[in-house]
Amino acid sequence: MVLRQAPAAGAVLDCLRLWHPIGASTVPDENPYRFAMTAMFVAAIAIAGYRRVQAARAGGHVSHAQEGRLMFFSLRAAGLAAWGGVIVYLVNPAWMAWASIPLSSAVRWAGAVAAVVCLGLLAWTLAHLGHNLTDTVATRREHTLVTSGPYRIVRHPFYVSAALLFAAATLLTANWFIGLAGLAAMVLLVLRTSNEEARLHDRFGEAYEEYQRRTGRFMPRLRRR
Repeated sequence: MVLRQAPAAGAVLDCLRLWHPIGASTVPDENPYRFAMTAMFVAAIAIAGYRRVQAARAGGHVSHAQEGRLMFFSLRAAGLAAWGGVIVYLVNPAWMAWASIPLSSAVRWAGAVAAVVCLGLLAWTLAHLGHNLTDTVATRREHTLVTSGPYRIVRHPFYVSAALLFAAATLLTANWFIGLAGLAAMVLLVLRTSNEEARLHDRFGEAYEEYQRRTGRFMPRLRRR
């Protein structure tokens, strides 16, 4: 006698194969991480995208000329590589399997927990940054010096949030390419920071010097200069 598969069970398997086309044997292993990574990715895009749109509407166009062409294109290429790797992973983890890292389930879920904390830090940072948000070193026409919220602790909490999010994504996806591309983007941001702070100093003068004396660039200052 031949046993036939129940229609309901067949429908469930069809849905799983549609979501994870690399084979039924790997569905239980990778799908939970992919669901968590999808939630993290959508949340990050929603939080940052909303704030960028609001800032652009309030502050108008900002020139990228002061950033320099090499930095402009290098930074965007690194960011595109990192987030592109995440998107490819979300579509089909098998396509990124060549860069996988053998991480335990506990470590990968620790990345998910870290992502939640990082998203909270990102939302807190952008709420205080408000309409001053830009994607370059130039300041907006009505730019203000923000020293509240996380800016009381460090001068660039937005970059700290981005670095931690890339680290969380690397653990959650267990993929070294995403981590390496994210690291390259963060190194470029660190290099660009000196130019950014020079523009802020030109804009705010002694007020920014005082702000620099009492805060660290990326880490809290243990004692004031």
